[in-house]
Amino acid sequence: MRIAFLFPGQGSQYPGMADPWLDDKRAKRVLHKCSKVLGWDVVEASRDPEALKRTDIVQPAIFACDLATYAVLREEGVPCHAAAGHSLGEYAALVAGGALDLKHGLQALAVRAKAMQEAAEQNPGAMTALIGMSVQEAWEVCEVAGRGDKLAVANENGPKQTVLSGSVAAIERAEEVARTRGAKAVRLQVAGAFHSPLMDSAVQPVREAISRINFHTPRFPVVPNASGKPTTQPLVLRDLLSRHLSSTVKWDASLRAMAEMGITHFIEAGPGDVLAKLARRAVPGAEVRTVGSPDEARAVGQEIRQPAAVR
Repeated sequence: MRIAFLFPGQGSQYPGMADPWLDDKRAKRVLHKCSKVLGWDVVEASRDPEALKRTDIVQPAIFACDLATYAVLREEGVPCHAAAGHSLGEYAALVAGGALDLKHGLQALAVRAKAMQEAAEQNPGAMTALIGMSVQEAWEVCEVAGRGDKLAVANENGPKQTVLSGSVAAIERAEEVARTRGAKAVRLQVAGAFHSPLMDSAVQPVREAISRINFHTPRFPVVPNASGKPTTQPLVLRDLLSRHLSSTVKWDASLRAMAEMGITHFIEAGPGDVLAKLARRAVPGAEVRTVGSPDEARAVGQEIRQPAAVR
């Protein structure tokens, strides 16, 4: 049995997502530490639907919930043999693996979230998911619908699921083109055109923040979004995280790479279940679990321990 942890990113949030973890002292310590680093209460912010619409608030809040989940799973004896995080979730994966410490990882993420919020306000945009269309077809839609506006494939989530990001006008045209070609287009409820050229103004502040951090060899391979390939090399992890914001999220490739390295179980550690659904599609034979509360973490720990007891 080899287990990978998947850390969700923006879009997985919901009001009250931190509350279940207050019943566990290990998770509560993580939430408190994150609040102290940020200078504001992640639990209170996670209860406010309006606050969760802001990129500069929601990203650190999800990060805190991701790592609170990880802390309980580890205490419950659930091993981790590889990790990946979707977009901002990559920061949680790096901290979980020990490539970054929590304080510096969260500080860098806070810079990222603030810069992205400002970029979204300066350059309004949108994102849409195309269902039933290959990555190549999605790029073709970008070429047809771009017409001089900024438009790109932001996420390669699966063989037939991609996310486009760009100006509102370009996204509207892309949705129409996709529908005429038999695909389904679903507009995402996000605050900006993430992982697109409209985020260019956020790239330099993030790179500068990352350049000031020491990266370490992680305890297990981490799969960066920008490459979709597992690595334990600190310099590679730093470089790919620096390019992360302006790169396509190669999520489907990341899942397949973990399967190729022998991962048989995937655990989504954090709010929501989107990554679990994507893992089931990408690796049909794998066991997949979601963990959004201490009770669910304990249940997964018990499942993991039972086979060992039988042997």
